[in-house]
Amino acid sequence: MLQADCSLTNQELAERAAVSPATALRRVKALTEAGVIERRVALLSPDHLGAGLSALVEVTLDRQGADWLDAFEAHALPFPEVQQCWRVSPGPDFMLVLQVADMAAYAELAQRLFTSQANVRNVKAFFAVKRAKFHPQIALPAVSA
Repeated sequence: MLQADCSLTNQELAERAAVSPATALRRVKALTEAGVIERRVALLSPDHLGAGLSALVEVTLDRQGADWLDAFEAHALPFPEVQQCWRVSPGPDFMLVLQVADMAAYAELAQRLFTSQANVRNVKAFFAVKRAKFHPQIALPAVSA
């Protein structure tokens, strides 16, 4: 329920889960302490905020040693336009999800993010033309009765 709407009050959560408010609070606290709940966030509309261009970018480095991978990751993570950064295998070394205003903003970001890194060998960007699904919830196993 919290994956669908983390703004639920404890009372609303308890009612929907058919448990007492104290039980709901205790369960949420236990899930948070166990690291199951990493954080609670609000998902904002890129279109309403002038960040309507999404790019999925493959990045291949010249050198793939641990220090080089760590260095690129440390370089990329502070950019607010980098929404996600994944080390992947096989194929490219990284997959990035970027959110920018437009193509000009992407070009400026690419200059700062990729060209300033001497170890970047190849960048292949894919630009989203339509977001058919965006569902950050994790499927949970079915609970047997």
